[in-house]
Amino acid sequence: MQPQLQRHEGFNIAGITVRTSNRSENEPHLARMNELWTRFFDERVYAMTPNRIDDMRLYGVYSAYDPEAPGAFDLTTGVAVSGGPSAVKVEAGDYLVFTGQGQMPQMVLALWESIWQYFSQHPEIRRSYRSDFEAYSGPDQVAIHIGVMMD
Repeated sequence: MQPQLQRHEGFNIAGITVRTSNRSENEPHLARMNELWTRFFDERVYAMTPNRIDDMRLYGVYSAYDPEAPGAFDLTTGVAVSGGPSAVKVEAGDYLVFTGQGQMPQMVLALWESIWQYFSQHPEIRRSYRSDFEAYSGPDQVAIHIGVMMD
C-alpha cells in the first residue's frame, strides 16, 4: 500500500473522548475504543454536537500523545465543528493518508496493522505525534491520516 501525502489546514472536532493506549486496547478488560464508538452512536452524539459545520464525515481523532507514558493518547469520536470549548484541534501539517473499504471494524484494524508495518519499513519517515485522524465517509470507507514531519 502506498499512502498519499496531503497537507491539511487545522480544523476542529467535537464529540466524546477517552484516554487509552495501544497496550490497553489489546487487553479486553481495559479496552475503551469500542465502548466509545458504541456510546457515540447510541447517544447520537453526531446529531447533538453544537457548532457543527457542513462536513458529513465522522471522525476519530488521536491527540494528546504522552511522551512520558509511551503509547498513551486521547481518542475523540466526533464531527467537524467551527470551534467551541470542548473542540479538539487537528493540527495543520503534512499527513500520510491510508485508505480502506470493507467490513467494519475488521477493515480498520487491518488498515492500522498495515500502517504500523509501513512505518516499521520506512524509518526515514517520522510521525509527528501531534494529531492523527480517521475520517469515515461512509459505513464501509475510511481514510486514516497520520501526521508526519517532512524535512
